[in-house]
Amino acid sequence: MSRVFTQAHKASVKIMSKVIVIGGGAAGLMAAGSAGFMGAEVLVIEKNKRPGRKICITGKGRCNVTNNCTNAEFIENVLSNPRFLYSAINAFGTDDTIKFFEELGVPLKVERGNRVFPVSDRALDIANALEGYCKQNGVKFLFETTVKSIETEDGKVAAVLDSKGKRHLCDAVILATGGKSYPLTGSTGDGYRLAKSLGHSVVNPTASLIPLLCEGEDLADCKAMQGLSLRNVSLRLMNKNKEIYSDFGELLFTHFGLSGPIVLSASTRTVDFSHNEYSVIIDMKPALNEDKLDARILRDFEKYKNKELRNALSDLLPSSMIPVIIRRIGLDGSEQVNSITREKRQELLNVIKNLNFTITGTCPIEEAIVTRGGVSVSQINPKTMESKLVKGLFFCGEVVDVDAYTGGFNLQIAFSTGKLAGENSAWI
Repeated sequence: MSRVFTQAHKASVKIMSKVIVIGGGAAGLMAAGSAGFMGAEVLVIEKNKRPGRKICITGKGRCNVTNNCTNAEFIENVLSNPRFLYSAINAFGTDDTIKFFEELGVPLKVERGNRVFPVSDRALDIANALEGYCKQNGVKFLFETTVKSIETEDGKVAAVLDSKGKRHLCDAVILATGGKSYPLTGSTGDGYRLAKSLGHSVVNPTASLIPLLCEGEDLADCKAMQGLSLRNVSLRLMNKNKEIYSDFGELLFTHFGLSGPIVLSASTRTVDFSHNEYSVIIDMKPALNEDKLDARILRDFEKYKNKELRNALSDLLPSSMIPVIIRRIGLDGSEQVNSITREKRQELLNVIKNLNFTITGTCPIEEAIVTRGGVSVSQINPKTMESKLVKGLFFCGEVVDVDAYTGGFNLQIAFSTGKLAGENSAWI
């Protein structure tokens, strides 16, 4: 049977409960539509003028919907509390998400790293599909409104008081407010305040999947290469002399330091900059060992033997990187290629294979893709997403203390936990 709530199905189901979803992001829309599908009367309270605002900026505006991997592989990519997500991902996994959106009329495609995107490359198509799913299932929306408080009676959710002074009676509340990243999209930490007011513990929210900062000469080099995106490079994150993370893929130089998918994933391993010394080492040519790279450099040097060094590296390196590499081996680029010593050629090889940047910090949490931390999973039933402290209160998405690597995993968390919370809220 289609996951979309048909009119015939809707007419045959008795309204079971009144559900209020606080937050109209990925998790909230999935939760609302799922609760409506089950027959609940659902109201979404959203502070923006329309739902899905953060969805529209994910994946550089393309929306990395999920990852085309097994559920076991998905769990391996969860950083915080992976065991908590076993029930959610097994109830609604990556395959289910792909089928869900394709049934809603959004064709999907799989790209490098098993990342799944809409064929249209339009994140708006995903947001519109979720909004349409909600409306087909009778979900109503209240926009440009926030929630002041959640009222309880005898340990059970009873009502929600909104910022306009209206009291909404309900049987269940789903808290899907997001974290603290990208506050302009509405994620300002409201969910933490509401959860705490009802006795829940909140693990201190910190940035996860966030660009890394450099200073001094390293920053000057990043600025010189600003906008340069590198594909198929390898990265090693070091803490002092110990490798603590490695990855392969895409990297971006910016005016403040380093970004791009493999840098964002590496950022999850940086914790305390006051007691640790982090650096990133980039291998520009991971497919070539040192002997093969040396042979390649020798061929280029022979080809351009009467040229200046700055003009002899154009076949090997991006143009904006050449002055940086040359400076790092102590030359200015005006040297004739036929005058470069074997020792300098070895230095060139070493820099290409080990381009080092000292990391001094991360961007502010407001610029993080996701938030690490949130409502403690010890106070949430993983099989239903319902609070263990307050009956009828459910959590889903980024407000919960779960997060994962980049690659579609965090949106999958939103969809899996949202589906579970929505379905179970309808039976209160």
